[in-house]
Amino acid sequence: MKFLCSLFALLALAGPAAAEDLRPLGKLLLTGGVTSVEGAGGGGLASWATITGYATRDGVGGNVHATGIALPDYQFRAYGASAGLFDRVEVSYTRQDFDTQGAGAKLGLGRGFTFHQDVVGVKVRVAGDAVYDQDRWLPQIAVGAQYKNAAKAGVIGFLGGQDDDGIDYYVAATRVLLDQSLVLSGTVRATKANQTGLLGFGGPGGKDDYTLQFEGSAGMLLSKRLLVGAEYRAKPNNLGLKESDWIDLFAAYAVNKHLSVTAAYVDLGTIATFKGQRGLYLSLQAGF
Repeated sequence: MKFLCSLFALLALAGPAAAEDLRPLGKLLLTGGVTSVEGAGGGGLASWATITGYATRDGVGGNVHATGIALPDYQFRAYGASAGLFDRVEVSYTRQDFDTQGAGAKLGLGRGFTFHQDVVGVKVRVAGDAVYDQDRWLPQIAVGAQYKNAAKAGVIGFLGGQDDDGIDYYVAATRVLLDQSLVLSGTVRATKANQTGLLGFGGPGGKDDYTLQFEGSAGMLLSKRLLVGAEYRAKPNNLGLKESDWIDLFAAYAVNKHLSVTAAYVDLGTIATFKGQRGLYLSLQAGF
């Protein structure tokens, strides 16, 4: 989704040949993109290789965001801020709240029991440019890390989690195909996290090894301000609670360079034995 702005304006102006000419004007509409549930720039569920904010290699940009997901048995909320430094480095912070609502009582935790997690991230672009390198095969590539610190250590231990904090590492590649109005992104994540870390890290019996998980996104521009697409995110099953992979269908709309909204239908599968966790994702982002 972070790709959005590049597509919108560049396609309107000329396509690949105009991309490099536009670089001095700064990033285009929605190039700052949206924010993932963990605070990194990119899609709603997946981290991308793009750098948040509207600043180019000559400046600093940033945004604040708020995200909510309404599910049949749970509520998820996230809010935070991020900054992009010279279109090279991204730093981010996000606070996550996972409200168990009525499911908490059925699980013996108490109605409305809420898990919390703080996520601090850093991402560095190491090669390529998703927008301006139209005449090259190389996508934009970035490496990143996210330190996650979950609350409720006692409950995490009871569920079998080995730790209440951990670090995810990832490599992302993002490619904007202007002629086809397509954006493609893929990420490989090394993680021990249960439900992205909200239920701790690792599993019973000393299970504390990293596994590689894939995140993929694809989107198509339908109008100057609207992009639709889909995402997939694979996840480990360390706790033996049948943790599901995630998918979504999204629509992102740019009001202007300072405000965007993303809505999605998400299918998060089974969460802590409760099946069919499907619902509405809504995220607002304001930035520069």
